Amino acid sequence: MIFILVSILIGYALIISWLIYGFTKINSFEYIGLKPKTKFSIIVPFRNEAENLPMLLQSFSKLNYPTALFEVILVDDESEKEFTTKNTKYKVTIIKNIRLSNSPKKDAIKSAMQIVNTDWVITTDADCVVNKNWLLTLDNYIQLQDVAMIAGAVTYRCKNSFLHHFQQLDLASLQGATIGSFGINKGFMCNGANFAYTKTLFQELNGFEGNNEIASGDDVFLLQKAMLSDKYGTTKVQYLKSKNTLVTTKPSDTWSALFYQRVRWASKTTSYQSPFGKSLAAFVFAGNLAWLLAIGCWLFGFLYFQSLLLVLLIKFLVDAILILKANHFLNKTKIHNLILSSFLYPFFSVSVAVYSLFGKYEWKGRRF
Repeated sequence: MIFILVSILIGYALIISWLIYGFTKINSFEYIGLKPKTKFSIIVPFRNEAENLPMLLQSFSKLNYPTALFEVILVDDESEKEFTTKNTKYKVTIIKNIRLSNSPKKDAIKSAMQIVNTDWVITTDADCVVNKNWLLTLDNYIQLQDVAMIAGAVTYRCKNSFLHHFQQLDLASLQGATIGSFGINKGFMCNGANFAYTKTLFQELNGFEGNNEIASGDDVFLLQKAMLSDKYGTTKVQYLKSKNTLVTTKPSDTWSALFYQRVRWASKTTSYQSPFGKSLAAFVFAGNLAWLLAIGCWLFGFLYFQSLLLVLLIKFLVDAILILKANHFLNKTKIHNLILSSFLYPFFSVSVAVYSLFGKYEWKGRRF
């Protein structure tokens, strides 16, 4: 038994180490003073977000970018109360979501695409706040690189609670794996709260065709489709690692909300088009399950404590390195509760993975 568990965790450690190597291969980028020239359409799908949208719109008003070069398209997905905007320095358009599939967010983006007149589109979420140099840095990167799709980082604005710190560590591991996968030319994951691509790419890849029945995944499925295409592939699909393009969002305030959110994210895994993405998901699940089985074997007397300690340390060390690297990039604050979170995470992760295969989840007041 110990041989099997250690073998699984060594395989897990090797693939996480590969991602750590990939993380170091992505160089940081800052804007270099090129004159802005890229026109952007920022698409924000929303549903019952009257509390959050003003903060997002205010962050847009602080953007260090000419207002003539960007517009904001808010797509109302059947909110209970109509949202209106006050006078803004930039163009804001509010449209209704045209529902055509089982995926409200994909429908919202497609609805907005019908009125987009710019070369570049950026998607973000209503509960986010953007950096003042967000568009400027994207523009400078676009001018220097021959790209058609850019993935960016998302972080949390946390309160001093264990639940929020736990989520920050979880997000750091996801962002670390995302950046690392791009570093080894295996990009398979991104976050729709900070995701940019050309309208031409969206049209040529037929948008979300092929995965409309999956409620979420407006980001990862389009990314994977682009990565697997002959025209775009790994050269024109890139990750922009810059503190100036960090998008900040809110963590969940309850464990149940966090659980359902992660279930929604995990439910997309079986439909991944990326072979690497599927393999990594399987390794991560196996690594967390092996960790739990090792504890169970020790409790029932089938495993010596020294062997258990070896199993736990293998996983903890590689996870900690990736998390520390990612957190250093994402946050100015120190990591909190790393050991306790690392102990609890396998229980959380395995339960999310198993539930996502059979259970339902709630999202924006709907059940999927």
